Parts: sequence; structure tokens; C-alpha cells
Amino acid sequence: MTSPLDIVVAVADNGVIGRDNQLLWRLKTDLRRFRELTMAKPMIMGRKTFDSIGKPLPGRETVVLTRDPAFTVEGVHVARSWDEAVEKASALAQKMGADRVAVVGGSEIYALALPHVRAIYLTEVHTSPEGDAVFPSYDRADFREVARSEHPKGADDEHAFTFIDLERRARNGQG
Repeated sequence: MTSPLDIVVAVADNGVIGRDNQLLWRLKTDLRRFRELTMAKPMIMGRKTFDSIGKPLPGRETVVLTRDPAFTVEGVHVARSWDEAVEKASALAQKMGADRVAVVGGSEIYALALPHVRAIYLTEVHTSPEGDAVFPSYDRADFREVARSEHPKGADDEHAFTFIDLERRARNGQG
């Protein structure tokens, strides 16, 4: 049985999530939220996202989805297909006692995940930078907003931003 999938993502007002495999903002408050949402859970990410982080994050299990047959990193679980990534992450979730799997990027991985996710933990970053990675389009009507909190620009956060928690509406006309 597969574990529920949740997306954790920070997206600029213009849809950009990165450039040259890097984040485009410094938001300590968002990094704390990311840590809270992913701690003690398996995370699915693409190889480029993993490369931008540079190492497995402590307290979590990392499943990297890649087409590179030579990719191996100690402490990282490698998957060659979306289904294999979900299968491995679900097995890890069960082993860890986690109630869900976090999908943490990048663009291609989010696009694969969107039809299957239970929730999106979205940080809307109130800036519009140039970028080469964008969050894929999705029908916001498929989700209902369950929480929202506004955060001003400050000493630890170089832009104002909004945390928005979205849960998928029931399918098949229910809910």
C-alpha cells in the first residue's frame, strides 16, 4: 500500500521555483517549515534537487528519482521511475512510522506527483524573479485551502511570503 503523498514547495508569484539549480531567496522561516514538514519522513526528489542540497538531510530518508544509471550516493535510495520512487518511499514511511511521504522537487518531479498528492504545503514568495524552473500548472479547484498565514519581509526573510496548506478535494463527486 502506498503512503499519502504531500508536496512541499516554495513558489514565487510568477511561478518560478529556481534558477541554475538554486533557490532564489533567503527565507529562514520557510526553511524551518520545510524541516518541520519533512522531518522523520521519506522525501522524493529529483537528482538536480538533490545536487542543489548536496547531501542527504538528517532525520529523513531521501529517494532520488534519476535517469542517470551511474548515480549512487551513500545514504540515498535511488529510483529509476516514478512508480519505483513511490514504492520505495512508501516502504520507508512504513519502516519509519511516518504517515506520509514528502515530494520536494523539482519541476519534473512535482509534475509527476500532482495527480497523486493528498496535500500541497505551499509557500507563496512575494517576488517575481527570473528563473528556469517553474512549478507546474494544476487546477487549484481540485484543492481546498485549509490554512493560510501571512509573513512580512524581515531580518530572517528577504521577501514577504504566505504559507498556504491545500488539501485535495474528495474525488468522484464526493466532498
